[in-house]
Amino acid sequence: MIIYDLHCANEHHFEGWFQSAADFDAQLSRQLLSCPQCDSQEVRRVPSAVAIGSHATIVPEKSGATAVMSSGGEIMAAYRQLVRTIIANTEDVGDQFAEEARKIHYEEVPERAIRGHATRDDLEALADEGIAVIGLPKLRGDIH
Repeated sequence: MIIYDLHCANEHHFEGWFQSAADFDAQLSRQLLSCPQCDSQEVRRVPSAVAIGSHATIVPEKSGATAVMSSGGEIMAAYRQLVRTIIANTEDVGDQFAEEARKIHYEEVPERAIRGHATRDDLEALADEGIAVIGLPKLRGDIH
């Protein structure tokens, strides 16, 4: 996994996570990349920053590690980019999510990355069965 610093035509800064440089190029050419703040599809790689900007806060964790917390807008932009990456790299199984997750877990179908809709009860039942899933909150507006 590689992380690129990206800018859009409106100079919004964000990160993109890619399997490889070829994956970045393929997503860019298929117009799957867009700015999480303004949805511009004019995206380009920029050199990575060496220093942390003044808007970041360094928060020490109990483990002794350090985390960098960006401003609220940057966090939302990063989350939107994460969701876009998930959408670009998973199969939408809709309301059949819990059923398909079970089939994959119990090796009834080939393993693949999926996304879809599940109720809180479905998520709890999957967790009880030892099936690891991530529930993502819905965002206002279209994130595609």
